[in-house]
Amino acid sequence: MSATSEAARFLIIDDHPLFREALHSAVQMTYPDADTVEARTVTEALELLEGPRPFDLALLDLNIPGVQGFEGLLQLRTRYPRLPIVVVSGHEEPKIISEALSYGAAGFIPKSVRKADLADAIRSVMEGAIHVPENYGGQAPDAESADRAEMVRRLATLTPQQLRVLQMLRQGLLNKQIAYELQVGETTVKAHVSEILRKLNVYSRTQAVIEVSKLDNAELFREQAGF
Repeated sequence: MSATSEAARFLIIDDHPLFREALHSAVQMTYPDADTVEARTVTEALELLEGPRPFDLALLDLNIPGVQGFEGLLQLRTRYPRLPIVVVSGHEEPKIISEALSYGAAGFIPKSVRKADLADAIRSVMEGAIHVPENYGGQAPDAESADRAEMVRRLATLTPQQLRVLQMLRQGLLNKQIAYELQVGETTVKAHVSEILRKLNVYSRTQAVIEVSKLDNAELFREQAGF
């Protein structure tokens, strides 16, 4: 898509007003006629994505309220698999970049880059490239990485409702509480849980929570405020 295309539409998902403005400015540098829409949470983003007009690209911060680790990226990728999503984050560790790409991110842009570099990165993704920081050399695959990739693949088979149930399981909610939150019967919740266990190839709710929690890179995220 050319820089002058009037059809370009961007969704910025970040809870910090100053950085939303920075992203908006970067988009305008390359796509001055673009329609840029902002969301402060993944929930807001999903509501906007349900609208009649599609988006060409989403710019997602990992550190936003309501989600842990890569949950937000996973929700968006599962619900809208054709939407390119670029992670724009203050975390620049190679392991986190690798994980984001394994979840299907179309690119990873550190928040520390200059606005001009941010604009260039956005343009490269819009033109079909997978953007990563220049100093990112990737990580050699190992058994642990293969296991994570397989779990990511399994998570992608969950329906949006099953993902919501899984998130509530991680919060420690009981079936009765989940049923109340989702306004469905306990029998429906039990059916969702059974399908989650089957798709993730685990034998208990506890094992499902443990296996999915391994994907969060919690030891890295806890170093930053808000996690």
